[in-house]
Amino acid sequence: MADFKIILSEPETGRSYKVDATGPAAGALIGKRIGDEIDGGILGFAGYTIRITGGTDKTGIPARRDLPGPARRRLLLSEGVGFHPTMDGERRRKSVRGSEISADFVQINAAVTQSGAKPLAEYFSQPEAAAE
Repeated sequence: MADFKIILSEPETGRSYKVDATGPAAGALIGKRIGDEIDGGILGFAGYTIRITGGTDKTGIPARRDLPGPARRRLLLSEGVGFHPTMDGERRRKSVRGSEISADFVQINAAVTQSGAKPLAEYFSQPEAAAE
């Protein structure tokens, strides 16, 4: 089964948290696409709604929202995810991955769209709060 590192960002506070998804939580993410919203209960965050915003595979190749399927492809890019031109009119052939999450993904980027009753900071151990 696949294991994922999920980088969960909270736009309200500007903080990001790393969540390890293994077993059933990782299995629930396979087949989802970039832009899909999932229930935070899958990852242990009751009451939260989470939107998948991107990801990378085991070789660091980014996923593009506008590319269907889970496969890796070599595209001629002029801008966007996977290529940032340094000169006007520059294009380059780059490898990018489709928007569907598969077992080849290692990292999934996500953002909170609806908060639950308990703040995210309480789910994670805060060394600064323990020292005070």
